[in-house]
Amino acid sequence: MTQRTILTFFAIAVALAVGWWGRGFLENPMPMEMSSMNAADGPCPDGAPAEYWKAPMDPTYIRDEPGKSPMGMDLVPVCPGQGGVPAEGIVEIDPQTVQNIGVRTEMVSRRDLARSIRAVGRVAYDERRVEHVHTKIQGWVEKLDVDFVGQQVQRGQPLLEVYSPELVATQEELLVAARYRGATKASPFADVRGGGASLYAATKRRLALWDVSDSDIKRLIETGKIQKTVTLYAPASGVVTSLGVRAGMEVGPNHNLYTIADLSTVWVLANVYEYELPWLELGQIGTVELPYLPGREFSGPITYIAPFLDPKTRTVEVRLELANPNGELRPEMFGDIRIQGAPRESVVAVPSEAVIRSGRRSLIIVALGDGRFSPRPVSLGIDSGDGWVEVRDGLSSGEEIVVSSQFLIDSESNLQEAVRKLLASPKPEDDPHAGHDMEHAMPRDSVPDATEMDHSAHHDMEHEMAPEPDSDAGAMDHSKHHGHEEHGGE
Repeated sequence: MTQRTILTFFAIAVALAVGWWGRGFLENPMPMEMSSMNAADGPCPDGAPAEYWKAPMDPTYIRDEPGKSPMGMDLVPVCPGQGGVPAEGIVEIDPQTVQNIGVRTEMVSRRDLARSIRAVGRVAYDERRVEHVHTKIQGWVEKLDVDFVGQQVQRGQPLLEVYSPELVATQEELLVAARYRGATKASPFADVRGGGASLYAATKRRLALWDVSDSDIKRLIETGKIQKTVTLYAPASGVVTSLGVRAGMEVGPNHNLYTIADLSTVWVLANVYEYELPWLELGQIGTVELPYLPGREFSGPITYIAPFLDPKTRTVEVRLELANPNGELRPEMFGDIRIQGAPRESVVAVPSEAVIRSGRRSLIIVALGDGRFSPRPVSLGIDSGDGWVEVRDGLSSGEEIVVSSQFLIDSESNLQEAVRKLLASPKPEDDPHAGHDMEHAMPRDSVPDATEMDHSAHHDMEHEMAPEPDSDAGAMDHSKHHGHEEHGGE
């Protein structure tokens, strides 16, 4: 039993010794000579030095030498050709990453751009073909020949008859003037003859100015019968759109009796957005489709583009003029308008998805080959609306551009630009303040030195082992010693 116990203790001691020796071997796996040799060589393959060191979790944390990141992690070396910083304005991405993020490219070419503008239109009256009927005398309506809205009238058709005492008196004056002119026609005095003729002409002209027709004046002179009423005739052919008079009403010069609109030609009004204006020109042909006439199209030219915008809708009014001989287009109808814009021939165009719009500028990623890309600012022109946009400046035909995943390349460009600026910052030996800034960026407190850690641990151990002057153990020893002396004295 005693021999077995001795052997067991001996085996435990050997195991502890081997473990202690292995721990030291792992902490120092290589001899001192080999470790110093590797420290002198670079961390990259074939002993190449690192271009710079970066934090694993923060690529923007860059240092010229190894150390610790703010998170306490070891800095990772960036070897030449493995994520190094390319030339300014160039982004380098390894082919595997390019394939993984789905980069798609396309060649820049010249092409004809055209845009089809669509809008909702409203049929309206041709304002140049709208007539208002007024009477020029004060009177009362005796007879109403056209008496409802929507009635078709022809030019020269009687509309109504108006009785006016002033008109009756003027007719009597005309008859008197006609007799006076006949009586003075044979006078030997020229002024007498001229007075009778001028009085007749002035009275006749007054009736004509009151819209009394020449045939009615002629009949009055020939028959000598005064007409009680005067007849007003339609000034144009069309449709009565407004009726402001009824039989027996008193009317005057300020009273609108009829509004007559000629619908043989109508307008179609549409509102287009301001970015569509570059595609519109006077004379372009627009097509109108009406829901209640499926399969039918009406075409007409653009005759008007408003010189101002509606401040509420930010749109511009455009007017088409359409022939309407059968009256199928009725005012206030709605229809779909399609206007084919004038084509822009042989312009440098790229897909709209290839453009990165940041608000301040527009960028396009140009593929240079071998995993190299260059973000390039461009000046854009018109947009065709079907996926193509004109490039006025910054690109030329034949260049290869990125049309997908360009946002990831742009982000990589910003990251590499930040790394380039950090590497271009002054070194500590060039700028006395640079080292101070780096110390603030990576404080020594965050990465304590090994000797400091050992010293602090040793100090704490000694502090724990040394009894304090006022401790209970000290008090007990002192009391025992004092008691022993007293006992001995006794």
